[in-house]
Amino acid sequence: MSNGTDKNAAGQKADGRKLTGEIGEAAAFRYLSETGFAVIERNWRCRIGELDLIASRDGLLIIVEVRTRRAGGRFGTAAESVDRRKQQKLAVLAQFYMRQHIITDQSVRFDVIAVTLGRDNAVLELKHIEAAF
Repeated sequence: MSNGTDKNAAGQKADGRKLTGEIGEAAAFRYLSETGFAVIERNWRCRIGELDLIASRDGLLIIVEVRTRRAGGRFGTAAESVDRRKQQKLAVLAQFYMRQHIITDQSVRFDVIAVTLGRDNAVLELKHIEAAF
């Protein structure tokens, strides 16, 4: 018999992950904006998924996957979490985006921004990996 505490703990954990992701995406957005990228979309969604950030610079369409982790976490670095399956999904999502926006003659690059947060949600590190895959 459950008293609801397991459900509450799971909900709090999910809320914490969501907040962590939102902080990382906001930091990545600021970084891109401050370093000369034009951010076109934030959290673009379609029926098969979501692209965190879509930017452009120097004639390139840049799909940016943002990964955020807490310092001292047990699950490896943020950048390591973009595995082959995730890369393939991002490529398909980029094709959907380009089709929907009738983009046919623009080169695409896939970047990863890895954000590490401290206990107080401060950004400890932001690493931009251009042409990550």
